[in-house]
Amino acid sequence: MALEDEQEALLPGSDNGFSSSVPQRQMPAICDPSRLAHRIVVLVLMCFLGFGSYFCYDNPSALQTQVQLDMKVNTADFMQLYAFYSWPNVILCFFGGFLIDRVFGIRLGTIIFSLFVCVGQVIFAAGALFNAFWLMEAGRLVFGIGGESLAVAQNTYAVSWFKGKELNLVFGLQLSMARVGSTVNMNVMGLVYEQIKAAMGSTGYTTLGVTLMIGGVTCLFSLVCALALGYLDRRAEKILNKEQGETGEVIKLTDVKDFSLSLWLIFLICVCYYVAVFPFIGLGKVFFIEKFQFSPVQAGAINSVVYIISAPLSPVFGFMVDRIGKNIIWVMCAVVATLAAHLMLAFTLWNPWIAMSLLGVSYSLLACALWPMVAFVVPEHQLGTAYGFMQSIQNLGLAIIAILAGVILDSRGYLFLEVFFSACICMAIVAVVMLYFVNHLKGGDLNLSSWEREKLQKQAAIEAEKQRLRRQNSESRFRPLSALEVRVRYLSRLGAQLPEHYCSHLSSLAHRSVLK
Repeated sequence: MALEDEQEALLPGSDNGFSSSVPQRQMPAICDPSRLAHRIVVLVLMCFLGFGSYFCYDNPSALQTQVQLDMKVNTADFMQLYAFYSWPNVILCFFGGFLIDRVFGIRLGTIIFSLFVCVGQVIFAAGALFNAFWLMEAGRLVFGIGGESLAVAQNTYAVSWFKGKELNLVFGLQLSMARVGSTVNMNVMGLVYEQIKAAMGSTGYTTLGVTLMIGGVTCLFSLVCALALGYLDRRAEKILNKEQGETGEVIKLTDVKDFSLSLWLIFLICVCYYVAVFPFIGLGKVFFIEKFQFSPVQAGAINSVVYIISAPLSPVFGFMVDRIGKNIIWVMCAVVATLAAHLMLAFTLWNPWIAMSLLGVSYSLLACALWPMVAFVVPEHQLGTAYGFMQSIQNLGLAIIAILAGVILDSRGYLFLEVFFSACICMAIVAVVMLYFVNHLKGGDLNLSSWEREKLQKQAAIEAEKQRLRRQNSESRFRPLSALEVRVRYLSRLGAQLPEHYCSHLSSLAHRSVLK
């Protein structure tokens, strides 16, 4: 009843049987799904939805030295923890988007994926507690099943609640909060391990397991956010009388073959860029210890610089891209800056804070400019599948490169590894150049300014309204006549007098008693 009362309060002009002079009840802005205050609450929940997943994703990186010593594994085996996270998402992330669109819906799907994240982290920690590295790998596998699909759900929620010029800013805010989780992990988990070691009086796999179990609390927090977000989305659906994800079109798995060349180039940029960022951060702590003689605390701090910078800059860059447009140009700037950062780390002994700061700025800019472009090149009913496929290809690259990076590091060292990462970035630059020309030749809007894009959207809305009116007129013109209308037309042709208030296209105004 309370929900129905809220719905009635939102419907203008509805007097519910009372006189129109009675003032309508108005919901507080924070409770009204159509108001900005309520959408800000939803945005906060969206941002915290991925906090636990991102916090625990880089637990191995924050504890790289401890994992290798306590579990007695080399670098190649250590990187399997990242590979096992990525392998299931080569397939499941794509189906995660499909399941969101067709099977579970956005609300139930988000809750299910959050549960996978929680269970996976518990298994991962239990593997350390029982000194079973294979169980830790299994935990990362389960964690990965939920982690990337949860990111797809988060993106789909964002597109569902925020559109147009708001979208880039929303993506930036989501990334910002995710990177807060990663930053806290990089700087806190090592200290937690030391505190647990001091409390237990010894080091070893038990200390590692307890530390990882404590980190899993953040996953429970994200699960609570998923439940709250699901409730608010369901409430908004009922109050605003809108169907969840209803577009009138049916999505098929075969739609993948119809993806445009521009979308495939976006996928390629995504893969080539992120395989040069995440695996590097996964191995970065030891890199800074060995090359620059940093202490473990200093190495952990500088390894988290990318995330520290990304947290505040992501919403700023998102707002900037919203206002300016020109997404492809921003992507090119980000990729070139990332290449410069890797070259500095590989061939110079400059203070690594310079290169890592540049990497953090470019990483933030690319995320705010690249991911929203998917919404510009695919229909809305395919967004879940498109984002899922993008995550799938990204994870295929990350799984392969994580293993390859561990092998290269064990056999050739960090210099060769940095050259390899630089080559991946060069491939991304080639893909960005191709995307620019493909978009230009096909007249796409990926590189339009914000005011040009807004103008096109208004023209498209006007054209859609014209088509709707033409369809409506066509349907009314060729609609089969009712028995009453046939009789009226027959009498009029005979010259019979018809009532003055009768209108031939409004049969409800004709009085049958007059024509008897």
